[in-house]
Amino acid sequence: MQNRFYQAFDTARASGYDTSDDFRSPFQIDRDRVLHTPAFRRLQSKTQVFWSGEYDFYRTRLTHSLEVAQIGKSICHWLKHSSDLLADDFFVDEDLVEAVCLSHDLGHPPFGHAGERSLNHFMADYGGFEGNAQTLRLLTDRIFSQSRKGMDPSRAFLDGVLKYKSLWSELKTTKGKLPKNHFLYDSQSEDLSWAMGGNDFPAELPPGDERDGFKSIECQIMDWADDTAYSLNDLADSVKAGFLTVERIERWAERRGHETSGDAPLGALLKAIRGQRIEPFVGKRIGKYIQSATLVKATNLLSGTSHRYALDLVINSGVRAESELFKSLAYEVVFLSPQLKQLEHKGSYMLRRLWEVMEQRYVLGADIDGQDFALLPEADAAEILEAETSEKKARLVCDFLAGMTDGYAARTFRRLFEPGFGSIGDLVG
Repeated sequence: MQNRFYQAFDTARASGYDTSDDFRSPFQIDRDRVLHTPAFRRLQSKTQVFWSGEYDFYRTRLTHSLEVAQIGKSICHWLKHSSDLLADDFFVDEDLVEAVCLSHDLGHPPFGHAGERSLNHFMADYGGFEGNAQTLRLLTDRIFSQSRKGMDPSRAFLDGVLKYKSLWSELKTTKGKLPKNHFLYDSQSEDLSWAMGGNDFPAELPPGDERDGFKSIECQIMDWADDTAYSLNDLADSVKAGFLTVERIERWAERRGHETSGDAPLGALLKAIRGQRIEPFVGKRIGKYIQSATLVKATNLLSGTSHRYALDLVINSGVRAESELFKSLAYEVVFLSPQLKQLEHKGSYMLRRLWEVMEQRYVLGADIDGQDFALLPEADAAEILEAETSEKKARLVCDFLAGMTDGYAARTFRRLFEPGFGSIGDLVG
């Protein structure tokens, strides 16, 4: 049965490539291309909360993305069977949402958000770095290295990963300072325009929160699925790792004035920890968060062009408040802990040393100790050296660093800077 929710506008690809002869739907093609790309596989060794590789039960960016995709698909299934605004032949495509969810963290660099902040700092003179913008860059330009034209995503898929739609220079101008996050690269203005159907989108809404709030229904579902996974699954990891204990939660709740008894969210969490039933607690909450989603009609700039913009996702206020509570708990007790901050500092230090030597050699074109050391794999180095401007060279160096896994970044650091590490027989690249 044909799904009337999507039209040619939604399934179009920038190349004009026609997928109608394929046995898969356009969105299944998008999902499959993501699953088979090296950028997706590298997520298995990139930090989610705790450094990847230390223990085998922590979530990585890969397992987090898989969980977000499962939650996103479940939200689609729930909405299809619970909303009067959808029907058997008019529904949000689960394959599309799965592709969006699997891709939402593709652009994240090694060492988690600390690595993202560090790369943005290093790229301050070259247009900044942002994980969501890097995801867009991978999808449109970098994934298929031979063609350098990306994976040719459908418009609905590309639009689905666009959580932010403001350009770096726009935010720099409006805020009067370099943006810390939530931006696209200036070079991506054409990709943004194409995703919006060629409309003069940036001129219609001011940059910042108002423009970034303009999201397709698939992007909204991905966003809530991500929040659900972040506020619950990361919570479970923190409990298992010993960072969230009954005593720490109670002390934090007392300082913040939160209730910890009875059926209050923190009370239920404490009961689960005491009973060693954190996984059942999380599983039940995930189901509750999924079923808290409803749809309402929306009217905006694109609601007459695509059904993707004619609906908004509404989350029960109590459930959203609980999610925010759990996120605050994890952030303040776990993410700000000295143990994690020390590891973040170490990751940032390694990235800074790698950036400094790569910038000197490949962006500024300066000799190192009077020599032209070949520090990058041959193909990467050749592309950087052929780039016309320092901004483009820096972006390519940043691509290389952002694509590293935690382990690859650490090994490269040790190979370049520790005299006792490395061998001429080591694989490089």
